Amino acid sequence: MDQSRGTPRKALVTGGASGIGYSVAEALLKRGVKVAIGDVDHDNLFHATQQLRSNARKPLGIELDVTSKESVDRAIVLCNESFGGLDTLVNCAGIICLMPLTEISEEDWDRVIDVDLKGVFLCSQAAAPLLIESGRGRIVNVSSDAGKKGYPLLSSYCAAKFGVIGLSKAMAGELAPFGVTVNCVCPIGVMSTKMGQQVLEWLAKKTGKPLDKILSERARSTPLGRMATTDDVVNAILFFISDEAGFLTGEALNIDGGMLSTTTIPGIN
Repeated sequence: MDQSRGTPRKALVTGGASGIGYSVAEALLKRGVKVAIGDVDHDNLFHATQQLRSNARKPLGIELDVTSKESVDRAIVLCNESFGGLDTLVNCAGIICLMPLTEISEEDWDRVIDVDLKGVFLCSQAAAPLLIESGRGRIVNVSSDAGKKGYPLLSSYCAAKFGVIGLSKAMAGELAPFGVTVNCVCPIGVMSTKMGQQVLEWLAKKTGKPLDKILSERARSTPLGRMATTDDVVNAILFFISDEAGFLTGEALNIDGGMLSTTTIPGIN
């Protein structure tokens, strides 16, 4: 993403204290973007902000609960006051719940939907006036391969991530006349993140297999022969933010090594 052609962007990254969100914030800061990282975890937010300050430009840390309209509205006001506007929103905040349909509680269901889907809605709604005003607004939402394909034990997560894609496409049409683009990235599990580790540990517990064996099996099942990395996801997000992607909106880009698109035949390839 080239910032040399104009004024540096002004971005809010939700879930920015860890995982993909942290890596997106770090990459944007290194490219001269003014970045606010929002996160509900106070301790993680403090440590992430300190770490990013030592590695790149100074970020703005905001305690943000994406399920609370009051918290979201406050975060957008702080971005506007600190940066003099906002032209980029990256919705990375997310949680997962691995549980059978017959056992998941209403509270667990609501929590996943609230963070993973309602949070995208609230943040996008609150940021939209500033994104429109900027004349070059960008929203990039993190969905998942589970937003395009159903998985057992992930009913709430799949529902939320399918919803993120639908919401993104609806917002893309509504905001297009104002020059704001809205796109999704749909990565297959990134095992280096906290959420990825949670899934790995659950699989190890249920199957009795060591973590390295689970990882190797999952890599072999991918046409490109490896799992997604954080950089794979970050690079796609940076592209959607860039000027070069200015004519792309309403897209849901698979970052899955070909898993949802094709397959390989053992012994032939």
